[in-house]
Amino acid sequence: MITVAHSSDADDAFMFYALARGKIDTEGVQFEHTLQDIQKCNEDALKRKFDVTAISFAAYPQAVENYLLMTSGASMGEKNYGPLLAAKRPIPLEEVANQSIAIPGRQTTAALLLKRAFPEAKNLKVYPFNQIMEAVLQNEAEIGLIIHEGQLTYAKTGLVEIFNFGRWWWEREKLPLPLGGNVIAKDLEPVLQKKVNRLLKQSIQYALDHREEALDYALRFARGLDPEVADRFVGMYVNERTLDYGPDGK
Repeated sequence: MITVAHSSDADDAFMFYALARGKIDTEGVQFEHTLQDIQKCNEDALKRKFDVTAISFAAYPQAVENYLLMTSGASMGEKNYGPLLAAKRPIPLEEVANQSIAIPGRQTTAALLLKRAFPEAKNLKVYPFNQIMEAVLQNEAEIGLIIHEGQLTYAKTGLVEIFNFGRWWWEREKLPLPLGGNVIAKDLEPVLQKKVNRLLKQSIQYALDHREEALDYALRFARGLDPEVADRFVGMYVNERTLDYGPDGK
């Protein structure tokens, strides 16, 4: 039995659909899936709790003794999208560091990007990623660090974009923004590691080839997203780069 942990959002559900619902031949390998917040995945990776887990790339260096990075399953921001900062009112960039900021976990890649772009920001409040917008709306924080599907829905709540890390990274590096990937335990047999890596790639390919079917499953984890918005979100983070990082993604 291979234990797998990944975040409870639509893009990961889409990615793992074929494995979770027996749509591909797993060559005798059985999988047990646990869905949880990405920060919890990061924390569990430090303890080697799961055989395979989603992980923020910012957290991977802390877990490298336990895990190998898999060749498939990455989520990349591109030149016009990625994590963002949003607030109830426009806030000048020079004032961002002085505000209270709700973040989805200190080990997330988004939190590392915030630290890089606004190193003087210290008043950080940790929330589950799906509670950050509400925290801002309820004045528990001035700014929210938005990840996952919130990148497409924040405006509907009345929040305004303050800063886009996808655009910022592209302007600096001219490269895709590595946000998260999947890792596999080093203590598994090498033959099994290769097999599981291959099966994950097949699962992603199946979802891409059977998009409507896989998206219907993913909608169960989309927290009320409109199907068209969910499709757009999945397309942002499950694509050819998810099958393989590509030369510029590596």
